[in-house]
Amino acid sequence: MSVDREHVLRAAAELLARKATASMDEIAKSAGISRATLHRHFAGRDALVQALGVLGVQLVEERLAAARIDEGDPVDAVRRLVTEALPVSGFLAFLYGENQLYESEAMDEGWERIDEHVGALFRRGQEQGLFRLDLTPAWLTEALYALIAASAWSAQEGRIASKDAGHMVSELLLGGMIRSVEK
Repeated sequence: MSVDREHVLRAAAELLARKATASMDEIAKSAGISRATLHRHFAGRDALVQALGVLGVQLVEERLAAARIDEGDPVDAVRRLVTEALPVSGFLAFLYGENQLYESEAMDEGWERIDEHVGALFRRGQEQGLFRLDLTPAWLTEALYALIAASAWSAQEGRIASKDAGHMVSELLLGGMIRSVEK
């Protein structure tokens, strides 16, 4: 029987988004395979997490492309980005908390590409006089990631309704970064 590696990774991501401490047995079960089959694809949890990091970069880059953040009004682009990111927010929350991912040069390069793309949106908003200048694009990027991760955790715990997460994230972020017009 042939096992689709991407299916296994997506099943692992879905489970780990809900339960970050899931065992390899639980991950194998969620993918519909044996633990031995899982270990043939991934030598251990570290190898699995590294592969999930690669998948995470791919998913985020797909979401960035779908959000078209280079187009139109920066405020609307932030809202599109949040909307596009929410379907993978649980997985992003898992990745956000996995420190071992940041020990990989390949992961660093992927996240640097993503950070640059998102940071460019915030710079564009600043250049157009829409976003505050005292908040760096790097800080706004990190704040966005943290809010998306927090929305996933809050929805999983039932503290917010999933359908409200996009509005809550985008409006809290934008409310703090939109430049107020001085009277």
